[in-house]
Amino acid sequence: MEPTGLFLAAPSTVQVGREFSLGVKVLTEPHVAGTSCFGPLPAVAGRYNRSPRGISYMDNVLPEFEGTLILSGGDGYGGPESFSFSGVTGPYRGDSRPVTRIPGLRYLKPGLKVVRVREPETGVEALSNPIEVRDQLPEESLFWGDLHSQTFFSDGLRCPEELYAFARDESFLDIFALSDHSESLTDRQWDYFTAVTNDFHKDGAFVTLVGLEWTSREFGHRNVYYPGKRGPILRCNDPQQGRLDYLYEVARRESALVVPHHSANVEMGVDWSLGHDPQVERLVEIHSVWGNSECSEKAGNPLPIRIIHGERDGRHVVDALGRGYRLGFVGGGDIHDGRPGDELHSLQEPDQWRLLRRQGIMGVWASELTRQAIFGALRRRRVFATTNVRMLLRFGINGHPMGSEIRVAGQRKLLIRAASEVDIHQAEVIRNGEVLASHQPDDGRVSWQLEDGGSLPVDWYYVRLTRKDGQMAWSSPIWVEAG
Repeated sequence: MEPTGLFLAAPSTVQVGREFSLGVKVLTEPHVAGTSCFGPLPAVAGRYNRSPRGISYMDNVLPEFEGTLILSGGDGYGGPESFSFSGVTGPYRGDSRPVTRIPGLRYLKPGLKVVRVREPETGVEALSNPIEVRDQLPEESLFWGDLHSQTFFSDGLRCPEELYAFARDESFLDIFALSDHSESLTDRQWDYFTAVTNDFHKDGAFVTLVGLEWTSREFGHRNVYYPGKRGPILRCNDPQQGRLDYLYEVARRESALVVPHHSANVEMGVDWSLGHDPQVERLVEIHSVWGNSECSEKAGNPLPIRIIHGERDGRHVVDALGRGYRLGFVGGGDIHDGRPGDELHSLQEPDQWRLLRRQGIMGVWASELTRQAIFGALRRRRVFATTNVRMLLRFGINGHPMGSEIRVAGQRKLLIRAASEVDIHQAEVIRNGEVLASHQPDDGRVSWQLEDGGSLPVDWYYVRLTRKDGQMAWSSPIWVEAG
């Protein structure tokens, strides 16, 4: 078998001269991995590789590979020029697949960089995500995460240990959380989920959050994330716990975050008129495998929800913002195929799964990779969503970053900076749900400034990016009160 592609993941922000690693997977055609009753955990052929939904666990990495990759990093690159997989093992015991982190990369000059990796025998090559190299790291660095995944305990597949291991060691994410359907879990199972989450957490390396999905058909699906090592399980099929006001009450008491998702869906969506608590409901999952809930298809959404009767007017994220809800944007997986950060849902049978989209992930601007710093950044809405691509995106108004609530007298000065390994075709500023301005850079870098005088007592602005390959990103909004 020969390589068909490469999966690369680099840190988005690094300091001049400081070494970093590059996550690499050498890919082949996706295939069902199979099951095994015995052996270590996690493993590729595992005992929980088929779900009640009929989904089978698939792998897309070569079973073995001992070739050499060629690396080039452009101006100022000071890392290795090649890497051999001879003798390199995968992340699991007995794993011969070419999945690893290449160590020792560094840059000796500041700037926006990408690393090109090539397999010389086949000519297969790929570019890393953009790397912002600075003489001194900024106050906030960019970290990547997915907070939404199901296990075999409900309607997904694979066990908690396997999902955390995949997110860390195969998707090379910085942040991950299980948010399985809590109605499927006993109290003892919740204790186990919490313990596994804390076992995998390591400040500075891999941040995990204790989370669950509250799966109400009446009030919509909402995920709950706790800031510390534990929190109470909440089930919507409990007479008391199934009330939205009770959910908010517990979240306030626990300093938790409540995140609605696939809000625009007919069957599983959110009726925004039924309630909102601005203290705890500060984020919305704008994109996942189900599709995108930003706005309707007729309003120009290229990735609307198509599954389970599609979308319903009035349930989109812009509708919530229009009601005055101040929600930042996260992307999530909501994956059920055991592959957080690198899903293969759309290859599954039956055909309904082919209506699913590429999953979302979130970029978090935080002072450091610790549970406290990441949770604080989420609470401040210092986060943006993408369709599982690691674009750099900064958005500010009068020096205030995405997620801010500010007062401005006079003109608002908007600054958008972005970078991608694939050219960005279009950058748009959305004000109060409508396109205020559009820019077609057709370049891998965007630096765009504009001014606006506002139109309402409180205006909300966010940025939407679309790459040439159709992949997208959305900044969290900034709310501006006329001064």
